[in-house]
Amino acid sequence: QVQLVESGGGLVQPGGSLRLSCAVSGNIFRLYDMNWYRQAPGKQRELVARITSSGNMDYSDSVKGRCTISRDFAKITVSLQMNSLKPEDTAVYYCNAHRQGPQPDLSYDFWGQGTQVTVSS
Repeated sequence: QVQLVESGGGLVQPGGSLRLSCAVSGNIFRLYDMNWYRQAPGKQRELVARITSSGNMDYSDSVKGRCTISRDFAKITVSLQMNSLKPEDTAVYYCNAHRQGPQPDLSYDFWGQGTQVTVSS
């Protein structure tokens, strides 16, 4: 059974830092791309950062230069270090495991329950 459990969210002042972690259970960690999404109130869920199964990393323009995604194979976790946080970073952050299937319209996705990040003074 696959489970993704996020932790590390909270309230932080503008300019501060947070480190989100996602613990992954189930035998998927080496096979799946691991992503962090976020969803702010009234907005669509957006991809924030990705680390592929081969280790390639990618970031949205909104967080590039301020965030770092990493995966720990020993702890079976994926983390998102967020620095220089802004009020517009306020959102629920979700961990996602994604794998493309053999057909273009087939993919496999698992989601965590989300963790709230609030950036406010």
